[in-house]
Amino acid sequence: MPTTVSIALTPPQDDAARAAIRDYLTDIVGRYYGRSATPAEIETVLADAAPDDAFLEPPHGLFWLARDGDTILGCAGLRFTGDGIGLVTRVWTAPAARRRGIASSLLTTLEAAARGHGLTLLRLDTRSDLVEARALYARHGFTEIPAFNDDPYADHWFAKDLTEGPWTARTARERPPSSPLTRPTPAPAGGARSPSRGER
Repeated sequence: MPTTVSIALTPPQDDAARAAIRDYLTDIVGRYYGRSATPAEIETVLADAAPDDAFLEPPHGLFWLARDGDTILGCAGLRFTGDGIGLVTRVWTAPAARRRGIASSLLTTLEAAARGHGLTLLRLDTRSDLVEARALYARHGFTEIPAFNDDPYADHWFAKDLTEGPWTARTARERPPSSPLTRPTPAPAGGARSPSRGER
């Protein structure tokens, strides 16, 4: 990764963080619909995401931005959900910055912070269309597991046991491929949710 790229903790209400989250939601909502997201759709998902994003700062969680100077390259979030478990969320790289190892660096930074906070398990959910995200998580040692929530926009659920040692590029090469576990069909949600759910 270029030496000009920096990864730093950033409060989610910071202007740069808010811009990153908007760009991220614009990207993934557009991918969900197979077209450019409308301004109204973006405002809807921003409102839906706001309660979750409020937890991405201490003592409830953490949020990182990857930048090259003033240019936002990506982001990642970690939410502390209790019992030593962390929820990985908002992992995203700007389209123009992809294939530079930025998402991998963000995830490595997140995992180190999770260990530093005494977490023993990381979990996340994602959509079927976000194939690059699923490949990234598999490379970092995440294993597909049964559903742990009823999010109607999530298609895959992953977890990583942090007691097994930190991720490195070498362990990723040496790790045998894992087979997804059969998961139960999630129960219907009580209300409509935006496609920003299950977007990781």
